[in-house]
Amino acid sequence: MPELLATDLYYLCNFEFVLDWVGARYADLLSADEHAFVRAFLQQPEASRALLVRLIMRKGDHFRASRLAYEEVGDIEQAVQPLIEQGWLVTDQPIEIDTLARLLLKRELASLNLGVSQAGKLGKQALLEQIVAQGVSARPWSEWPGIPSDALYSLTISPLCERLRLLFFGNLSQDWTEFVLSELGVQQYEQVPFCSESRSFHRAADVDDYIHLWRCRDQLEAGVDVAEVLALFTDFATENPWIERRHQRLRFQLGQQLEREQRLEDALTLYLQCQHSEARQRAVRLHERLNQPEQAYALASSALAAPHSAAEQQLLERALKRLARTLSQSMPATLPEADTPTRLLTLPGPDPLGVEHAVAEHLARPEAPVFYVENGLICSLFGLLCWDALFAPLPGAFFHPFQSGPADLHDAEFASRRAPLFADALAAIDDGRYAIIIKQRWQSKYGLQSPFVFWGLLDEPLLNLALRCIPARHLRLWCERMLKDIRANRAGMPDLIQFWPGEQRYCMVEVKGPGDRLQDNQRRWLTFCAEHDMPVEVVHVQWEPSA
Repeated sequence: MPELLATDLYYLCNFEFVLDWVGARYADLLSADEHAFVRAFLQQPEASRALLVRLIMRKGDHFRASRLAYEEVGDIEQAVQPLIEQGWLVTDQPIEIDTLARLLLKRELASLNLGVSQAGKLGKQALLEQIVAQGVSARPWSEWPGIPSDALYSLTISPLCERLRLLFFGNLSQDWTEFVLSELGVQQYEQVPFCSESRSFHRAADVDDYIHLWRCRDQLEAGVDVAEVLALFTDFATENPWIERRHQRLRFQLGQQLEREQRLEDALTLYLQCQHSEARQRAVRLHERLNQPEQAYALASSALAAPHSAAEQQLLERALKRLARTLSQSMPATLPEADTPTRLLTLPGPDPLGVEHAVAEHLARPEAPVFYVENGLICSLFGLLCWDALFAPLPGAFFHPFQSGPADLHDAEFASRRAPLFADALAAIDDGRYAIIIKQRWQSKYGLQSPFVFWGLLDEPLLNLALRCIPARHLRLWCERMLKDIRANRAGMPDLIQFWPGEQRYCMVEVKGPGDRLQDNQRRWLTFCAEHDMPVEVVHVQWEPSA
């Protein structure tokens, strides 16, 4: 056997890094079984540890011995024995027929002695349906009649490994591939120092609660009835604010599913009990659909007194106008939307690259280039200018080395927790240092993951044009608006931007193709720009009639 490269066991090194990390930061949250696993794992032969990690990182819990071949592990049968002795792998776990079918080729499934006539002539799905119809019960691999002469290893520690992964990442959306992508240079992350308070969980119950909500959401996505999913967490309660936000988001998603199923009264009841930021305006809309205008008007009026966001305020004001007409009430006083210059263009097309590309081609001049930037440019300028504030090592912000941004990015207190840092960043706009800072960050941080910077869009020529042509006052206003509501205000910006570097000016252009209309977040951005005398226009496109 050739000498192994150190990188041949990269995945084992990564897994052991996670065990060290979790052990150092979450020892008080680990159960006795989890502590025992970590101790026992490190005592196993290297080949056995490597094989176990290979299986942990694969999909599913069942693995045919004949399909396991890892050069760095060597003899699979020898490596597997210590894992069986520990009980981490078993060979006699009962297997349901649908799981068995996924492990077998079609000809292997047809060769089972299960009494299906002409099994070899059926497609695999049709064959499986006939076997299921016979009501066969789960049984260990070796007890299925006619099963190939092969061993099946079943992983028993997936829940335990899931908890370890959750403790490390602070979520179950990320997995072991993060290490590989980082090592390959596909994704690189800012190096943030971790303090002792850098933990995603502070109580073992928080870990249990997170996993419970995650599995409830899996049930919803698998098509389980909403009532059954709700019954899974009827008495759910947590003292952890961010887990409670996940709880309320799940309730909101259940309400949306009820709406899709036209169970409107049930959806309304759920929305009225939900604290999600969008629940009130959905409840107003359902009151309207259920012909309950008085209830809708009362709820919209009370919500408008303290809206969660500009987006909710916009929808509530619109609803109150409708309801005032229905109930013969006086129209609520609202600020009119500022006028945005609008024009119509008739262009040859349709353009295979999109309507935005067609308008950009039409508007561009040698002395006035046009770029298709959408949200990318403003967000990138904000992200570069405020980099230090965004990646400040505050408690509760960063838990592990693979975060593209702070965990509390969308919390209501995100900006206030970093107020001095953001104030310093904006002060650089006032005293003229911002252009140098942004350019230096573009060079020193290039390619690092960020929730705001679009590296593929922001090349050096575009960056230089933006800093030359966009007034500092406009950049500051954009940053201030972003900080008021990051989730809502990082989207909806105009599609194109045109620069006149000789005159040090710019204009943003929102493009609408045939039949397209402005979305609410776009209307809010256009209104904001018009209120502050920022050059912006809306271009509606129609295609030239074909000859």
